[in-house]
Amino acid sequence: MTALKVVMFLGTVRENRIGLRVAKFIERKLKESNHNVTVFDPVELDLPLLTKPVFHYQDRADAPSKLVECEKTLKAADAIVLVSAEYNHSIPPALSNLIDYFGASSYSYKPSGIVCYSMGQYGGMRAAMQLRSMLGEIGSLSTSYIFGVPKAHQMFDEEGNPLNDYMNTSYQKFITQLDWYANALRNHRESVGTPN
Repeated sequence: MTALKVVMFLGTVRENRIGLRVAKFIERKLKESNHNVTVFDPVELDLPLLTKPVFHYQDRADAPSKLVECEKTLKAADAIVLVSAEYNHSIPPALSNLIDYFGASSYSYKPSGIVCYSMGQYGGMRAAMQLRSMLGEIGSLSTSYIFGVPKAHQMFDEEGNPLNDYMNTSYQKFITQLDWYANALRNHRESVGTPN
């Protein structure tokens, strides 16, 4: 399969984010599959609570340059990966805020892969179910396999190296499905375009 352009959204802004460990692992595995990965980190982007999404600027020259660059990167992407914690059994506000800065046309006709984690035994699955619904509404089909990481603080070291064999094998189905859908949808976009 050919290299994909993947945008990876990080979902939290807390200090000492466990999610960074999970994200480093997934980013490394995507790169080992020869994919180009761009990370959208809400901490680094430092965007305020959404008052004006990028698509509300009729002239993009009036929009913050980092938003315009992110929009271009997202529109050029073949796939989207979301690395999400679970806050109060739901999507972290930093993640939904970041997603909402960009219009549905930035996400449409591209697959998304959900990576979720928590300190507890369910691995963020309640947030993942809500993300699946949200992604569907903006036109991005999520793959059926969710890479869930329960007790994430015990699964990876600070550099994203797995601390058990399960993490070393369970990601493979996630990458395989994302590859298949991303290549299939890219091929179809290139051959017939997308509906208006």
